Amino acid sequence: MKFLCLAYGGEDDWKTMTNQEQSEVLKQDEVLKNRGDFLATVQTTVITITNWNGNLITENESFAKPKLPLAGFSIIEARNIDEVIQLVANTPCARAKGAIEIRAFWDFNTESRA
Repeated sequence: MKFLCLAYGGEDDWKTMTNQEQSEVLKQDEVLKNRGDFLATVQTTVITITNWNGNLITENESFAKPKLPLAGFSIIEARNIDEVIQLVANTPCARAKGAIEIRAFWDFNTESRA
């Protein structure tokens, strides 16, 4: 099963960690990469597009208005949600006063959405 993990965190909180602490949590990112999971960081600039009723609007802000900025995301293959939690619990955003939001993918080829 695939899971989308959205990583939220601020650079200021990251900078409060010692170099050793940063190195330690970055090791978990390497574990995920070595498993074949996809990880990426994102830029802080964002453009949100809506086109409701044919009215195209672009805005330079997040639609969701999270408490912290989106720092990155990953797509993780795991047996279940418990495995994903264990895999991301020690990643940078989870440890540096950020948060990881986990969402399971719908697999339209094998699962019903009922």
